[in-house]
Amino acid sequence: MTAQATPSAPPALLVAGHGTRDDGGATAFRDFVAELGRRHPDLPVAGGFIELSPPPLGEAVTELVERGVRRFAAVPLMLVSAGHAKGDIPAALAREKERHPGISYSYGRPLGPHPALLKVLERRVDEVLGDTDRSEVTVLLVGRGSTDPDANAEVFKAARLFWEGRGYAGVETAFVSLAAPDVPSGLDRCVKLGARRIVVLPYFLFTGVLPDRVRHQAEEWAAAHPEQDVRHAEVIGAAEELYDLVMERYGEAVKGDLRMNCDSCVYRIALPGFEDKVGLPQQPHFHPDDDGHHHHHHGGHAHSH
Repeated sequence: MTAQATPSAPPALLVAGHGTRDDGGATAFRDFVAELGRRHPDLPVAGGFIELSPPPLGEAVTELVERGVRRFAAVPLMLVSAGHAKGDIPAALAREKERHPGISYSYGRPLGPHPALLKVLERRVDEVLGDTDRSEVTVLLVGRGSTDPDANAEVFKAARLFWEGRGYAGVETAFVSLAAPDVPSGLDRCVKLGARRIVVLPYFLFTGVLPDRVRHQAEEWAAAHPEQDVRHAEVIGAAEELYDLVMERYGEAVKGDLRMNCDSCVYRIALPGFEDKVGLPQQPHFHPDDDGHHHHHHGGHAHSH
């Protein structure tokens, strides 16, 4: 990642991650960003986290600025558009624009239930099925879970798209935190629907605390139900399709082709139980390692798409 920006160069790529307390997951993100840079030597690439892991997003922006970058496109390395993608990252980028006068940026959309990622998920299931007939298999797709109903709905959409045309007996959905159904409830539902074999499929990019929790909860449930065949697939990981998709999202952001989902956004639409969020100002999520970090927030930036 040694490319220097020139006035005619395309915007740099800033990869924004969520962050994790798991060292392996944080390392996987940093390795992924480094590999993107190696694959695109003429494009300045940097990446940072919103919380929990170094480097913070602001440090990644500073790295780009010190390399002569004045324009960049930010891509959230996230599967769904929840609070971090909708609020924290845009607010943090607005703060960095104030810190570094003269820079400009465009903001891409999360990775979403893209067909390329569904293909990787299919591969992860196949890795644990062996010769098992798919028609005997029910997949439980387990997402992170969010207080944002739109984000949770996106996981259900991914599950439905994953079911279509692949010949599984069914694909059910569960969450590991903040939303129902939880993993044990999702497994119970699979059995009630007649599942003969179940593959628990974590809907996560990299390893971390939450994917480990998915596995632990599934193993606990399986131990209490020895009559059930329960297998556990791996996370998406640094698949070729993921590298290509990040660059696709980068290209969209550069062209201004954002297509953000506003139809069911809690900051725009008064969804039942979330009416108080409409028009709520968004605050930058301060990373513990950010310069000038304080444990209180001043000001804010309006949420926009």
